[in-house]
Amino acid sequence: MAYETLILGAGAAGMMCATRSGPGTLVIDHAKAPGEKIRISGGGRCNFTNMYASPENYLSQNPHFCKSAMARYTQWDFIELVDRHGIAWHEKTLGQLFCDGSAKQIVAMLVEEMKTAGADLWLQTSVTSVTRTADGFRVEVEREGQPQVLTARNLVIATGGKSIPKMGATGLAYDLARQFDLPLTDTRPGLVPFTFSEDRFKPLAGVALPARLSNERTSFDEALLFTHRGLSGPSVLQLSSYWHEGEQISVNLIPETPVFDLLRSQRQEAGRKALTTELARHLPGRLVDFLTPEFDLKGRLADQSDAALRDLSDRLENWRLTPSGSEGYRTAEVTLGGIDTDALSSKTMETKTIPGLYAVGEAVDVTGWLGGYNFQWAWASGVAAGSAIAARREA
Repeated sequence: MAYETLILGAGAAGMMCATRSGPGTLVIDHAKAPGEKIRISGGGRCNFTNMYASPENYLSQNPHFCKSAMARYTQWDFIELVDRHGIAWHEKTLGQLFCDGSAKQIVAMLVEEMKTAGADLWLQTSVTSVTRTADGFRVEVEREGQPQVLTARNLVIATGGKSIPKMGATGLAYDLARQFDLPLTDTRPGLVPFTFSEDRFKPLAGVALPARLSNERTSFDEALLFTHRGLSGPSVLQLSSYWHEGEQISVNLIPETPVFDLLRSQRQEAGRKALTTELARHLPGRLVDFLTPEFDLKGRLADQSDAALRDLSDRLENWRLTPSGSEGYRTAEVTLGGIDTDALSSKTMETKTIPGLYAVGEAVDVTGWLGGYNFQWAWASGVAAGSAIAARREA
């Protein structure tokens, strides 16, 4: 069966690409339904973009690569598409936009846009081999237990990364990259909780508070959540993308106010209060109990010298911790690294060495922050590739 364009992967980037690539497009995916990561995202409401999305919110060996695609298809373009389909949405926090209803509305919107564009969709279809031909590509697949051969002038790698394997994620994008001699950058889990040995924070499981998490490269002020395995919450997930095995992190447990000034003021006003009582006004009680032996939280405020208060303040504002690891791809929201951007055109997402071969979305070494940024990259890169394919056909 001959097609103009074959897109491997019916995720966010692949479906978006199909809405722009023109007639003769086929999207294939091994899943039972399209857009499975869209469906589960944002607690089932899909954090589909971010009002503040800009190149500064992305990690890549080439931080400039994402600029072209994102300038030509912005968050406002996607919001316009959502509005056109009558999907109600709201801003939750920090520019994060969610559906009022269900993430399935975004999937249905993309499927409808694909149909309007004339693209076909095959689900439960597995790729068994990909080869290059004189006219493009030959792809062998298995669909409903039957082998089939597809040919296409253009081939788009939109199979994502390794994150959340239970959703069907595989390393197919990287296998194809190696097959076609495309360079890869190191891959690792991103937007992922930290783990600590010996169930260190198990007694605090479920405790949450606003915090500032930092390392030598960056800092994030968002919620921190203690879990049975370690640390999670938005501030942790964000920092994890900038963290490497064995590195120490810093946690500021009271980021809004200089702790020394706070405690010294209270010492003057309510010196007879127990130090733990005062701290429990600013921190969850279970956390104060947990920190009492580690930080030696004894006595009344009046008993604390300036030096003691300053030492305590430093520890509360710069609690040094070394994660033993992360929860890995099992719970990581994204994969850091991937197909090296040096191998691609930033304008079209086409490989520089193999005409007609494109890579989009998470498969590429462009990774966004938590909060809708990765979907915006999927939309922008998908549009860039799809538009380039359509333009070449019309030329």
